[in-house]
Amino acid sequence: MNNFCVDLEQYSDEILDLVSKNVKKYREQKGYSQLQLALEIGMNGAAYLGRAEIRKNNHHFNIRHLAKISKILDIDIKYFFEN
Repeated sequence: MNNFCVDLEQYSDEILDLVSKNVKKYREQKGYSQLQLALEIGMNGAAYLGRAEIRKNNHHFNIRHLAKISKILDIDIKYFFEN
């Protein structure tokens, strides 16, 4: 893999890490447990959401997850991408 591809992979991982950190931050600020939020967005349990929040095994949120989470938490989706 050339340096440009490596840089792109690193950059995308950094964005996924930032999003996961912010989802957790805003979820906690709004007083939702992982299970409550997972159920609200249509998941069967909190396992995937928990793994995505800590990026375990490269799990991450997709845009559909983020759209639903932003509505449930009543926060603009753009805040998931901000430092």
